[in-house]
Amino acid sequence: MPTINRRSLLGAAALLSVAGPASAAFPEQPVRVIVPWNPGGLADILMRALAPAMAQSLGQPVVIENRAGANGAVGTQAVARAPADGHTLIVGNAETHAINPLIYPKLAYNPVTEFTPVTTLASGPFALITRPGLGVETLDAFLALVRRQPGKITFASWGIGSTSHLAMEGLIKQAKVEMLHIPFTGAAPASTALIAGQVDCMFLNAGPAEAAARDGRPKIIGIGAMERVPQLPDTPTLKELGLPVEAANWFGLLGPAGLAPAVASRLAGTVAEGLKSAQVQEIFRAQVALPMTQTPAEMQQFLAADRERWGAVVRDLNIRLE
Repeated sequence: MPTINRRSLLGAAALLSVAGPASAAFPEQPVRVIVPWNPGGLADILMRALAPAMAQSLGQPVVIENRAGANGAVGTQAVARAPADGHTLIVGNAETHAINPLIYPKLAYNPVTEFTPVTTLASGPFALITRPGLGVETLDAFLALVRRQPGKITFASWGIGSTSHLAMEGLIKQAKVEMLHIPFTGAAPASTALIAGQVDCMFLNAGPAEAAARDGRPKIIGIGAMERVPQLPDTPTLKELGLPVEAANWFGLLGPAGLAPAVASRLAGTVAEGLKSAQVQEIFRAQVALPMTQTPAEMQQFLAADRERWGAVVRDLNIRLE
């Protein structure tokens, strides 16, 4: 999994200035943002935090619609078929725009030709967290338990081929262990099952993992980042513990192919301005989400690099789904 660099928020004014007269009439109606996963996941939380600030800047409501299914493919396909006028957007991530095309041979959308990049929103590391009562608090103890029960320790993910799934497969391969995958339809039901003791462990976004572990029952073993995160200063990275597994994801906005450059630039500038809000920043901090904004051109380059990096991971793990 690649390291995602933090992006500066200083480009907001420049982004807004290049929107130009072609975007003067935009938006003419509410802007619909499809989150292609269940409510309560990180993408949903971040987008709902940002929507009011965007709406104030745009002068139109920003409406969030959850449309889950097929590792984000259902909602993503709907946006690919929408009018390219800026009024329908998708919250994409590595799954929708890098991994799905690699693992689903019959995917109903093309992430390269059917979308216009707008801007990234944030990146966030995952935490390796274990269920209450599993009885391990260190990586060595966890791996020892897994080796004593090959193929019996279960791990949750928010879908086959999701970043949470692939991150754990990477750990399994590096540690040379066996575990049983239990996929769910989203991060919220997966983490609920973990907290209830129905599955043994998972890679979960660090913010929700920290919140779940506050009562001391679920245990965070380590962070899948290359360096410690400020919100969990005492939690070591897996790399520090001798297992260099990087587990993280990014989130960004895209529109249908053919979106006018002026509209894409205005939306990117609106996001960058919204991320300056103290209230938005507080929610992002609580979720251990690092704001990351890009121009549409920068995001296009970022997506190309992300597809290449995930391609190497998927080929290495030999994952292919019908």
